Amino acid sequence: MNHTTRYQPSPPVKITHPEWSKTASIYQINTRQFTQEGTFRAAESHLPRLKELGVDILWIMPISEIGAVNRKGSLGSPYAVKDYYSVNPEFGTLDDFKHFVDAVHAHGMYVIVDFVPNHTAWDSVLVDEHPEFYIRDYKGDFRPTAWWNWSDIIELNYDLPEVRQYMTEAMCYWVREADIDGYRCDVAGFVPTDFWNNVRKELDAIKPVFMLAEWEARDLHYEAFDMTYAWSWNEIVHKIAMGIADVSALFIYYSWNEKAFPRDIMRMTFTSNHDKNAWEGTMYEQFGDALSAAIVLSVVGEGMPLIYNGQEAGNAKRLEFFERDPIQWQEHPIGELYKKLFALKKANSALWNAAWGARMIPVVNDVETKVLSFVRQNDNDKVFGVFNFSAETQSPTFTCPLHAGTYTDYFTGHQVTFSAPTQLVLPPWGFHVFVKS
Repeated sequence: MNHTTRYQPSPPVKITHPEWSKTASIYQINTRQFTQEGTFRAAESHLPRLKELGVDILWIMPISEIGAVNRKGSLGSPYAVKDYYSVNPEFGTLDDFKHFVDAVHAHGMYVIVDFVPNHTAWDSVLVDEHPEFYIRDYKGDFRPTAWWNWSDIIELNYDLPEVRQYMTEAMCYWVREADIDGYRCDVAGFVPTDFWNNVRKELDAIKPVFMLAEWEARDLHYEAFDMTYAWSWNEIVHKIAMGIADVSALFIYYSWNEKAFPRDIMRMTFTSNHDKNAWEGTMYEQFGDALSAAIVLSVVGEGMPLIYNGQEAGNAKRLEFFERDPIQWQEHPIGELYKKLFALKKANSALWNAAWGARMIPVVNDVETKVLSFVRQNDNDKVFGVFNFSAETQSPTFTCPLHAGTYTDYFTGHQVTFSAPTQLVLPPWGFHVFVKS
């Protein structure tokens, strides 16, 4: 049959991911709490450690000066930006930030900056320079974003071309001036998608960038963002850990991830971030005994894994958001777990990001509401993952031949050979990652 061109599928993703994102993992730095000094210069001392940990992309929370009007706490939220072209003196100077970026690059890592496009501080420089840039309430006054308790910010109006031009130029400035490698974009879904599509073109014209959206929507991937948040993955695994959902809820997530989202994209999987830690609980509060299993799945399942600073040190407190609350650094088994997992992600091509890596294929077992099992494989590599997401010992039996083969148990080093049928015994919240030998 002869098909006309109008029936030919076209690739939905029109952007090109930077080559260096292929095997990358991401690390979030809350500069205020990252060191005792809370500065960019002090943060540089951690770069060798982060390189050894195996992270590649450093996401720096907003670096700009914070507004004083309606400020929350004594120091305010980094997301209440006073001037997009400024550097928060709490963290250092422009030269300090540029020195930090250069040092990150010298270690073979990359920097993306948290950008806050939806709103500004009440005393932003734009309030005096361009009061017409803002949305007004029914009384004609500036307003925070509707329905949220964001009393320290007021909302910009993206119906205006002038606002779009100003924000685009501000984003281009940091790529040109400080040589950053892209952005994490706050509440990206509150800003029109066509704005982001144009921003990506202008940024890529300067240098290839990496873009992360704090949102969960497939249309953002087509022309703007390399990666979106896997909020729903985090929420589902949390509910499983708390005993209010079972593994079938993860089937729904992975089904949507495979069928509703384009193939050549990245989703950010995480067990903590600044929002989760500050407002909903530490990784221990969120995942309890399931924490290690959740961390392992965040790396060996589809998605780019995130570490929120302090997780690798076993940080067990909710970090203050509007005050200084430095992380207490120490060696910790969670740090060793992440380091071992990131080494596997880099070495095993089935675990690479976006279309570079392999899809998860479910391996059927006879306790599928309790045990998640899957294979990721390509012509060169294969990983068989088994996770007991329950508080009881499980003994799943696998009858399909997909998992058959000889493997090394990644965490014990033991060699095992499977042929269907196979039965395993997993303790509560236990897991195995078998790597094809």
